[in-house]
Amino acid sequence: MSDGGSIPPDGGVSLSASAARRVTELKRQENAPNAFLRLAVSGGGCSGFQYGFSFDDNRQPDDRVFARDGVELVIDAVSLELVKGAEIDFVEDMMGAAFQVKNPNAASSCGCGNSFSIG
Repeated sequence: MSDGGSIPPDGGVSLSASAARRVTELKRQENAPNAFLRLAVSGGGCSGFQYGFSFDDNRQPDDRVFARDGVELVIDAVSLELVKGAEIDFVEDMMGAAFQVKNPNAASSCGCGNSFSIG
């Protein structure tokens, strides 16, 4: 497990402090204290792959868990191959608020930031 430092461990994924705070707040709003944030990558989107975030409380045998400030991020083994070394951030700006994946493996991404391609 990772403590979610600013640089993801080799083959890992990190959560920013902002993302951890937002997940904590969403769990409180949803009254889901045992839930964790799941990141899954699926085919589709305008660039080939797309990110999907959801709350879950069921772990699968191939899940990897990364944590920061008491918040757990869970990623299945197949998705992890596509996001190794990424940081999950929560960004609020004039365009809105959203989780953002800073993925070093993405060769390109679409304007919305939810879709990417591998070079």
